[in-house]
Amino acid sequence: MHCEKKLTQDLYYIGLSDRRISLFENNIPLDNGISYNSYFIDDEKTALMDTVDEAVGTRFFENLEFVLRGRQLDYVVVHHMEPDHCATLGELVRRYPEVKIVCNQRTVAMIKQFFDFDIDSRKVLVGEGDKLKLGKHELTFYMAPMVHWPEVMVSYDSYSKILFSADAFGCFGALSGNVFADQMKVESELENKARTYYTNIVGKYGAQVVSLLNKLHSLEIEMICSLHGPVWRENIGWYIEKYKAWATYTPEEEGVVIAYGSIYGNTENAANILARDLSDRGVDNIRLYDVSVTPACEILAECFRFSHIVFASSTFNSGVFITMENLLNDIKAHKLSNRTIAFIENGTWAPTSARQMKEMLQEVKGNRFVEKKVTIKSSVKDSQLKDIGELADELVKTMTFHQPVKANTEACRNLSYGLFVLTSRDGNKDNGCIINTVTQITDGKEKIISIAVDKSIYSNELIKKTGVFNLSVLSQEADFDVFKRFGFVSGRDHDKFKDFKTVKRSKNGLYYLTSMSNSFISAKVIDSSDYGSHTVFIAKIVEEKVISQALSATYVYYFEKIKPADKPVKNDTKKKAWICKICGYIYYGDKLPEDIICPICKHGYQDFELLEK
Repeated sequence: MHCEKKLTQDLYYIGLSDRRISLFENNIPLDNGISYNSYFIDDEKTALMDTVDEAVGTRFFENLEFVLRGRQLDYVVVHHMEPDHCATLGELVRRYPEVKIVCNQRTVAMIKQFFDFDIDSRKVLVGEGDKLKLGKHELTFYMAPMVHWPEVMVSYDSYSKILFSADAFGCFGALSGNVFADQMKVESELENKARTYYTNIVGKYGAQVVSLLNKLHSLEIEMICSLHGPVWRENIGWYIEKYKAWATYTPEEEGVVIAYGSIYGNTENAANILARDLSDRGVDNIRLYDVSVTPACEILAECFRFSHIVFASSTFNSGVFITMENLLNDIKAHKLSNRTIAFIENGTWAPTSARQMKEMLQEVKGNRFVEKKVTIKSSVKDSQLKDIGELADELVKTMTFHQPVKANTEACRNLSYGLFVLTSRDGNKDNGCIINTVTQITDGKEKIISIAVDKSIYSNELIKKTGVFNLSVLSQEADFDVFKRFGFVSGRDHDKFKDFKTVKRSKNGLYYLTSMSNSFISAKVIDSSDYGSHTVFIAKIVEEKVISQALSATYVYYFEKIKPADKPVKNDTKKKAWICKICGYIYYGDKLPEDIICPICKHGYQDFELLEK
């Protein structure tokens, strides 16, 4: 019985999963099988996007027959000729003899090697940038050689903005009803399987993957349909960034993988001691693997993930321990680089495995080898604990987590801020001030915003008392006078609205600006929280209005375009001069007090800077 899945109005998933398979490509252990993905586009012309492995062939043809609903199959697009995607191609041609096979020239040669049917009379050859119109859907083809076979290509449907990516963006694991990645737990279920798939299937061909990503860079991709694993319609940017890291051999995280090959447990003991010493020195991400227990494919994936690797091996038959040698050959074959690598060796009479392991990995360029190595003869002795500790020290020195961060109070200035006149009222007393922190929290029928207001200013007191406020969004038409009026004096002893004519009252009775502002918002407080220097008010919008189409003024725009340039100040004293960047007030002193408050604009320590003499 058919079991298809509708992905869009006219795109169907007709692939299947194999949970009985335990070794992928008779090499890579699988704990939950794998999916063989195939897709069907139902347009003026029908198109099958790849076939499947013969293990699921019977159900596949039931799915295909159902989605065709008696129509002719016009095209089958062969993105990749590996048998897990093309083993049923011969049976497809037998069942649908009129079908045209869309492929490239390299694919034709492989079809002739795998099958005996006449490909030349059925082929529709495509090359880089060629298009195939199905109706409203139009496929554009991009060649992707060695991702991970030489004939591989991908296609992009410009109508539905879908990328059919062949083995790229694939993932191990059978599908269980949910076909879309966003229906699964990406971090716990998919990320590790996707990494293991990439590193073992495509990992050797980083340069070719980068080339493909560059081709796809300008495309607007809303869905990725790979030949293995789930369909991606969300978090696509996240997945592409993962591919960029993997393809450039960039560590995803700082941490240490310790892989050991131990015969009687003594090399394992040394690996455990090193892991403890690294932990004692503050390293959080440590992964310890026995190469005789954990499959090399899984350790390889972890080596792609982390920045530092330690290989600890017994010397075996004057060489490297067998399972360790297998892992190193795998890492070398996949060209893993940009890692910091160290070695521990063990041998009762001739420990030489460290030198041999290093020689194997030196064939791959771009890795950094720690000079310090640890040599054990049979078992770890007290005298060697120092050596292991020193190796831990050398590894930690090359990591960034422990390095002190230079104090810098300017980073928050790179956050994006607007500028607003916050107005409030108590009885007959109107007040206004300048704030820069307003956030919309929710949209829809009920809009919620938050504002942060300095606890020392009069507006904070009024809003706590009345529970209402207005915001005027300052535009780039605002002049410096409006900032001086509302930002440099206190409303407790000044009438900020005296002789200020360009205001009106909203329905809540508060003022809002009708010029130098592009919009206003009236809000009612529903909650508040104390955060030391500021109160954060959560409020519901009760009225809003757009006043003009002028661009909003930002914090950066204020400093660059509105605030007058600081005038040179003659300093006749030997003391240092500190200027308030908000209003220009000058403070003289050998050191700027950390609790300073500008007497003019009331801003604090973070808004002063040292004036050069």
